[in-house]
Amino acid sequence: MFHRPHPTIRRGLIVPEVIEATPLNVPDSDALRFLPEGPYQIAPGVFSWVGIQHGASATCGSLNRYDFATGNNTSQDLPGRPGFAFPCQTPNRFVVGCERSLGYFDVVSGDWKPFCDTIDQDVTNTIINDGLPLDDNLIFGTKDLEFATKKAGLYLYRGRDQKLIRLRDDQICSNGKAAIVDADRLSLIDIDSPTRQVVRYGLDIDRGTLSEAEVVLDLTSDPAVPDGAILTPDGAGLIVAMFLPQSAAFGETRLYDLASGQCRKVWRTPLSPQNTCPALVQHAGKLKLVITTAVENMTADDQAVCSNAGKIFVADSGLDAADWKPPVYRA
Repeated sequence: MFHRPHPTIRRGLIVPEVIEATPLNVPDSDALRFLPEGPYQIAPGVFSWVGIQHGASATCGSLNRYDFATGNNTSQDLPGRPGFAFPCQTPNRFVVGCERSLGYFDVVSGDWKPFCDTIDQDVTNTIINDGLPLDDNLIFGTKDLEFATKKAGLYLYRGRDQKLIRLRDDQICSNGKAAIVDADRLSLIDIDSPTRQVVRYGLDIDRGTLSEAEVVLDLTSDPAVPDGAILTPDGAGLIVAMFLPQSAAFGETRLYDLASGQCRKVWRTPLSPQNTCPALVQHAGKLKLVITTAVENMTADDQAVCSNAGKIFVADSGLDAADWKPPVYRA
């Protein structure tokens, strides 16, 4: 593994630390390698992820659970295409955004119980994409399946009164999300991928409103598209998976300092350029970075070159695991 121990400075410019991630032997089928996203720690050494769809024309996907100790991946089909899945306080239950519904999936019984099915009801050809659990609330977005029209929504599902609130109705592909609490202010970090910008809003859950967007990272000159994202445990940095829609020797997932906008660290995924989502997972006393990648939209020639496309990668994050505890949806 190539590992430059820390960022260096050359003529006033910070050169980010570069780490090469290692591919797991997962997923192990063409269907599951098509579009993996949304990794999330369930427990130390165990994480979930979703196969959004099992092929270019597929209309269903899966919830998957990977165990570092055994190397086993358990895959369960869902009744549609999931955008996200998060563990709940109730054992064996996940809250899932699937197609245009929110629901609970029981991994023991296989039961699917939708509880909100009015998402994007006034537009066509959109499905739920990325999301974020916040106590008993969910913040999530949808995507235009043609990746072209500003009609996808950004939503708050407010748990205390089971109310669905549309915060925006003009996104194209709503992706990475994170919440920051500064004193009494709650901020939402959000990515609408085609804009190639990471923005920050003030979010008022009681009123169900957003402030004006503030651009915190402008990546409009980058050949890759920002996809999923997570905060570092201290809230000072944002780890962004970059989706490069072309054949390349490697893909990148990057750590940006939110205050300065500087890229501090880059994790490379060899022979897999389409990074989709990052997750932090505690394992063996360290905080690992898990990165999903995808085959979606690759030609057969590109797939022949990018032989690791669609695999899940893992690397040392270099972050402190002491206080790491990912949110669990309160339901």
